[in-house]
Amino acid sequence: MATDFKSIPIIGLNSFSVSVFTSMFGRDVSPLLEKWDHPNIAQDEGVAQVVRQLDQACREAGFFYVKGHGIDVYLMNEIKNITREFFRQPIAEKNKIKLSAETGYRGYQKIGENITKGKPDIHEAIDCYREVKHGMYGDLGAVMQGSNKWPSYPPSFNQAMEEYIDRCTDLSRKIMRGIALALGGSADEMEGEIGGDPFWVLRVIGYPAASISNGHDKPENDVGCGAHTDYGLLTLVNQDDDIVALQVRNKSGEWISAPPIPGTFVCNIGDMLKILSNGIYESTLHRVINNSPNYRVCVAYFYEPNFDAAIEPLDVCLKKTGGTKNFEGAVYGKHLKGHGIPVSLREEIKSVTREYFAGTDIQEAIDIMRGICLALGGSADEMEGEIAGDPFWVLQTIGYTAASMLDEHDKADNVVGW
Repeated sequence: MATDFKSIPIIGLNSFSVSVFTSMFGRDVSPLLEKWDHPNIAQDEGVAQVVRQLDQACREAGFFYVKGHGIDVYLMNEIKNITREFFRQPIAEKNKIKLSAETGYRGYQKIGENITKGKPDIHEAIDCYREVKHGMYGDLGAVMQGSNKWPSYPPSFNQAMEEYIDRCTDLSRKIMRGIALALGGSADEMEGEIGGDPFWVLRVIGYPAASISNGHDKPENDVGCGAHTDYGLLTLVNQDDDIVALQVRNKSGEWISAPPIPGTFVCNIGDMLKILSNGIYESTLHRVINNSPNYRVCVAYFYEPNFDAAIEPLDVCLKKTGGTKNFEGAVYGKHLKGHGIPVSLREEIKSVTREYFAGTDIQEAIDIMRGICLALGGSADEMEGEIAGDPFWVLQTIGYTAASMLDEHDKADNVVGW
């Protein structure tokens, strides 16, 4: 469970980060990446030190920086540079790879099209998913069928992103082995039927610069991405080196900044790991607010379980938490489809409305109105013809926020739902 942390811990994974990590925490860091597939990995004292750091970070914050990860800083910077080049293009060019249901929800979203908790996010993005071939996961995977829509400009975009995805997948698998050990399991505890054939998601994101508003000198901006948790196992965030925008919420409700540290990834755990750990590790709320006068780019890689994996608390975690499941199990693909597919609010409302009226018997409403006419002393069709022979209709879809989701000042004001 997240605590009242005030900063995000740094974890080094190999000897390249010993000096930085030691200066902050006063201890050595072992080569987890070098020993990740060693048969006696759990007995290695150096690995054990990293595992303890992972455990502490996951318990206390759910977020941590990773340094010494083995991915070339040049590649990390190149990915951000080509992202920026793509977003600098006119909207007509970017819309050539526009996201839609027909693309398996892959492609470009303009600013405001991504929705978090009912509110438009002030960012633009390219959403990418691991390729899903026809029939690959049966009905479960049908909505995700397709391959990624790579832009023609910049020319290196496709090749660079695919190399980057491969490197992030490899790194994430190794970090997850350390996390499995941290939970008291074997290094491969979360492979096989859980994550032996992992799904992945990549979001290439651009946040517009803040503007001077209300006559003040301080730049102000709307929320670039609303408060949310991630859906899978582990997220690797590659953010601009000079803009502070990512914020993480601690147990007291304070928003703690995760300032960029060049050459590092900001990592956080997702909902599936929360279930697997039976709540020992929590997926922490986070958001993005770019109050900088500069455009910000961020590339977020999401390491997920097998698409069709049935996620339940691990036995080793059940034993540590009293033997009772604290969370219902989930099939990852269903969880993603229910919460993670980025559909614009307008498209979602249209879809729901069509489904609602496709299953509604309008005749029931007509019969009720005829009964009311008779009750008023008229004929059954008194209010048809020129009055309501061709009735207009209105549908209002309403959501009322639970009291537990309100900020403290909203609770105090006793906000009226209607």
